[in-house]
Amino acid sequence: MATATAPREFKNFLNGEWLEARGGRALEDRNPANAEELVGIFPASGKEDVALAVDAAKAAFHRWRLTPAPKRAEILFRAAEILLHRKEEYARDMTREMGKVLAETRGDVQEAIDMTYLMAGEGRRLFGQTTPSELPSKFAMSVRVPAGIAGLITPWNFPMAIPSWKAAPALVCGNTAVLKPAEDTPLSAYHFAQALAEAGLPAGVLNVVFGEGPEAGAAILDHPAVNVISFTGSTEVGRIVSQACAPSFKKCHLEMGGKNIIVVMEDANIDLAVDGALWGAFGTTGQRCTAASRIAVQKGVYREFAEKFIERAKSLRVGDGLNPATQMGPCISETQLKTVMKYVEIGRGEGAKLASGGHRLEGGAYAKGWFHEPTVFTDCDPQMRVCQEEIFGPVVCLIPFRTFEDAMAIANGVTYGLSASLYTRDVNLAFRAQRDFETGIVYVNAPTIGAEVHLPFGGTKNTGNGHRESGLAALDFYSDYKTLYVDYSDRLQRAQIDNA
Repeated sequence: MATATAPREFKNFLNGEWLEARGGRALEDRNPANAEELVGIFPASGKEDVALAVDAAKAAFHRWRLTPAPKRAEILFRAAEILLHRKEEYARDMTREMGKVLAETRGDVQEAIDMTYLMAGEGRRLFGQTTPSELPSKFAMSVRVPAGIAGLITPWNFPMAIPSWKAAPALVCGNTAVLKPAEDTPLSAYHFAQALAEAGLPAGVLNVVFGEGPEAGAAILDHPAVNVISFTGSTEVGRIVSQACAPSFKKCHLEMGGKNIIVVMEDANIDLAVDGALWGAFGTTGQRCTAASRIAVQKGVYREFAEKFIERAKSLRVGDGLNPATQMGPCISETQLKTVMKYVEIGRGEGAKLASGGHRLEGGAYAKGWFHEPTVFTDCDPQMRVCQEEIFGPVVCLIPFRTFEDAMAIANGVTYGLSASLYTRDVNLAFRAQRDFETGIVYVNAPTIGAEVHLPFGGTKNTGNGHRESGLAALDFYSDYKTLYVDYSDRLQRAQIDNA
């Protein structure tokens, strides 16, 4: 069993051991609410470190794929128990390195727990199919087999949940893996790997290399022994990942950006819609691929909704996520904060009305962090850049519309297709919206965030490439079907030729 004690200076996890990176460079993991607080120092891994990780995964693959799936699942179950026991500790560390409020980081760890339990259960249900043959005395079936060595590249906004989305199904299917977590939030991935190691995961089955995308991430993409890539991040980087996978036909899963919408009809419960829109827009400081950065409101209730929503946005308490009174934390980094500020100026220049917020928070409790006010633009044209481009921050655009058909045109008039929401009491409109939203996820009378691990997660258009995270759909990505025929007729049967 691999175990380790977390030092201040962290190491890569290679072949069951925590080892120094070869290059010697390091990355600082700092608290976005207080940049003077150094959470940890992590290696800036490069091509050589990735090669060692892949070698370890390759050496472990044959034994791991032959380990019965229920036995693989038992390790995941024990890991989930460890995560459950350490939930509060890991949540507090996540808030320190990522910034979102403690209630949300508890939810992030809980999602990793849920996913690990779920995939532990699937270890006894990796079903194929059995089917009647066209021919007599012939048996036909399919079974799942592991896809190979998986390269897992994860983002900073859900620093334990998303590694679990990828690693748990990959491992239960019999793959080995190399995980490269986001350089902004490495500690949470460290904790996740530590839990798996302590649960008895054999050496080399999961390897973790810390580092930046252009070095460590690119080396995973380029390594010829890596069979499968799963990436979550921006659409721009996702396109690079796809292009890197294409020449060698690596199996590639992309989960990318979103420009999600909440549609509020005149018959909606307005107070409920305001509650949902506030959470959808400003939860995780708007730093979710599912964040509701557009809110389209039917004209008959537009002013009422806008007044209530703006008042609530102004009242949100922004600060350190470890403070129980805080409702919204900082941006992840100064770079992300500057992106938010840039888009505020773009919105102003386009003629959107700045109804609240719009500024960096500075001085006092905000002096050492990367804080921005919850920001609301009103009376927006759906073609404005702030209504078309992903901002990934606490900025939301209110858009008035006349008819349900107008709302659908606005909702679908972006290049992304991840999540959409409709608030209404009209069951007919609810079902029409479920049919007509061009997104992978639809909510009715709930915000655009809140996915559950036992259902597929993913989007259409520039959000994804057809594969899905979570649920049984994840098993389809991390395994291949092998079709088996057993002819016990003791004579040559030529399928369609003899069956005509």
